[in-house]
Amino acid sequence: MRVSSSLVFQTGLNTINKQQSDLMHLYQQIGTGQKMVTPADDPLGASQAINLSQSQAQNVRYADNRAVANQNLGTEEDALSSLTLLLQDVRTRLVEIGNGTLSDADRGTLAGILRQAQATALGIANTTDGNGQYLFSGSRGDIPAYDANGNYDGDSLQRLIQADQTRRIAGGDVGSDVFQRAQPGTRDYLSAADAGNNGTAILGRAAIADYAQGNADAKFSFDIQFDATGNNYTVTATALAADPAATPPIAVGDVVTTTHAWTPGQKSLDLGVGTTLEINGEPAANDQFTAEPLKHSTGLNLFQAMGALADALEQPIQGDQTASTSLRNLMNTTSQTLATLYDNVLTVRASVGSRMNELTALNNTGAQRNLGYAAALSGIEDLDYYEATTQLSLRKMALEGAGLAFQTIQGLSLFNRGK
Repeated sequence: MRVSSSLVFQTGLNTINKQQSDLMHLYQQIGTGQKMVTPADDPLGASQAINLSQSQAQNVRYADNRAVANQNLGTEEDALSSLTLLLQDVRTRLVEIGNGTLSDADRGTLAGILRQAQATALGIANTTDGNGQYLFSGSRGDIPAYDANGNYDGDSLQRLIQADQTRRIAGGDVGSDVFQRAQPGTRDYLSAADAGNNGTAILGRAAIADYAQGNADAKFSFDIQFDATGNNYTVTATALAADPAATPPIAVGDVVTTTHAWTPGQKSLDLGVGTTLEINGEPAANDQFTAEPLKHSTGLNLFQAMGALADALEQPIQGDQTASTSLRNLMNTTSQTLATLYDNVLTVRASVGSRMNELTALNNTGAQRNLGYAAALSGIEDLDYYEATTQLSLRKMALEGAGLAFQTIQGLSLFNRGK
């Protein structure tokens, strides 16, 4: 094989350049602290590092989302806490209103207090978060949840926040589920007297006395109508929910009508299907009453209930037995309404607390997951300085050796070969 001088020189130059390139690569690794200066250093590791970096970035995004959700829920908890205290005070005022010794002026004063409480409750319902979004407007966060008349202007869509890979958490609650809903699962009834009644009958609570008679789940609403003599009353029970297991099966809209004799002085009305209604006083001819399951009620509204009672308190009733009875019945209905709405607010608060606890647990999990991602990335990307410095020494020696070898080969000629 013939080895030319140009080949010898080119080989020596290539060897020196290769050693210099390897040495520069080690300088870059040590300077950056990264094992992979380019993806070509470890294609599989580079691919894994990209996936881990993306997962880590998503984990950070979820943590930011959880911070927003936690802030919103904290603001809601503060609002509901204030509402709880307000409702406690209003319910105390209702007991005060029931004092039969109050004058029309006293009731007028209490009406003013009730209106102020109503305005405060509306302010709570229209609470905003730190970004100017109304908490209780559903997905329509740019508008107040309730207008001045207590009408709900939001929608029924909860704003869900992606708190983790597989978990979305509601960052707030819909106003109608807070201020216009009975506590979920309740089997209580809301009783009311017609505004045009002329008797002195004051209603108490309707209750399920016998669960075996077909109304164990409070699925019937009741309309009570006294006849023209006032000696009999007819009860029309309407099914609001189906019960295929009943005998015979119950369908929505099924009606059961019963007629009963009224005995002066009796303390309850038999509504049928195992349900009774407390009553005190004497109904007049053609008086009407209703009893509706709270879970099926469409008329629950905290603000309108308080406003209606305040309107009634401003009307003079001194010496008018019929007006006094009407006020007592309205007060009892309002008391039942506020009691169930109070229980519902407590239920919503419990839900808010549960979600905040879940966010805390997810934050802890996210922090642990982030540590795992960081450790995995470190194993793939971080440089082993001990190994790198050892390699650096070797590469410097190799470069020096290549240079000396090139110098030796360069000094060879035909004139000094025989020396």
